[in-house]
Amino acid sequence: MPISYEATIEWAEARDAADPLREFRHEFLIPPHEHGDSHYFCGNSLGLQPRAVRAAVNAELDYWGELGVEGHFKGRLPWMDYHEFVRDHLAEVVGAQPDEIVAMNTLGVNLHLMMVSFYRPTPDRHAILIEAGAFPTDRYAVESQIRYHGFSPNLSLIELEGDEPNGTLSMGAIERALAEHGPRIALVLLPGVQYRTGQVFDLKAITALGHQQGCQVGFDLAHAVGNLPLQLHDSGMDFAIWCSYKYLNSGPGAVGGAFVHARHARTTLPRFAGWWGHDKTTRFQMGPEFVPTPGADGWQLSNPPILALAPLRVSLDVFHRAGMQRLREKSLELTGYLRWLVETQLPDVLEVVTPKDPARHGSQLSIRVLGGRTEGRALFEYLIEHGIIGDWREPDVIRISPVPLYNRFADCLAFAQAVRRWRVQA
Repeated sequence: MPISYEATIEWAEARDAADPLREFRHEFLIPPHEHGDSHYFCGNSLGLQPRAVRAAVNAELDYWGELGVEGHFKGRLPWMDYHEFVRDHLAEVVGAQPDEIVAMNTLGVNLHLMMVSFYRPTPDRHAILIEAGAFPTDRYAVESQIRYHGFSPNLSLIELEGDEPNGTLSMGAIERALAEHGPRIALVLLPGVQYRTGQVFDLKAITALGHQQGCQVGFDLAHAVGNLPLQLHDSGMDFAIWCSYKYLNSGPGAVGGAFVHARHARTTLPRFAGWWGHDKTTRFQMGPEFVPTPGADGWQLSNPPILALAPLRVSLDVFHRAGMQRLREKSLELTGYLRWLVETQLPDVLEVVTPKDPARHGSQLSIRVLGGRTEGRALFEYLIEHGIIGDWREPDVIRISPVPLYNRFADCLAFAQAVRRWRVQA
């Protein structure tokens, strides 16, 4: 049954009081503002700190101080295997087999490592398909890989322009591009969620289209992991990469992650080899020949960063207890309310550019300021000053992301009320 929304604090607080996930908010540190908490909508950029992180990091510091090098083998969570302690819960979040995922490096590094294996251009098949306006990390990485292999981005980089209102991409446009250029595309690299528009892509359908054309298919899931229920194994994609400082709440510059489908677990594709990717059972024999660990672990270069993995372990425990499906249900309710507020209370000020179909959006709503950049910046700065924390994307978009672990209906209402006050004062 559709929710009957109301733009009143009584309605919003009643919904919050009935929220089965409401207690999880108390597990996070909400940035303060004047007389209370800020209204934090920036989990799409940097997630909030779980309260348990400080103790988890301090525990590892204590082991380091007490045990020294023996901390690799002793203590509650020995460092030798520490990346394995996040594996099962991370696999739950992304819908993968445990041996298909690994927490390592950062997103940009992992993207290059994956392209070493999965971008294997030939004179006839050398192109990479991305979306126009891709996040710079992806754009820079694919262009540099193309040049590294001796090709020109002018010929080998295909950027797919949005064909829908507000710049979003239809599946038809992706299908047409693959039908036209498929025989020369070596790699399809698209996002799970487009960072500017908030559009969600159909990973399984895109993978099938790419594989039909003989392409390898990978995804940048920076804005999707921890935001959407994913089924990476069932999608059939070849690989994926992500960061964990956004929806996974693992801290600024946190360790990233990678997925490699099980069918590549023992691949002979080339890779950049590192000692920690060597078969665990013989790693310390220090032999000269690299024998990769089967699965995603085989793409590791170095030993796991313990102090960076501790926050991720804490956050994944929260996700395990909350459950991705319940989080998704609440997320849709929050974004539904936020969209309704914009469309019914603020149609003279704002316009949502993120697709309305629930299957095509996550927590993030990209909201265009109708007055253009000057008014948009003025509104954005007003919101920040009044404790409404979103983020800005040029030239005229404010991204607002009500995250179900710690955002409330009352936060969404506070955003709308602040925009209305600004309009009245302007």
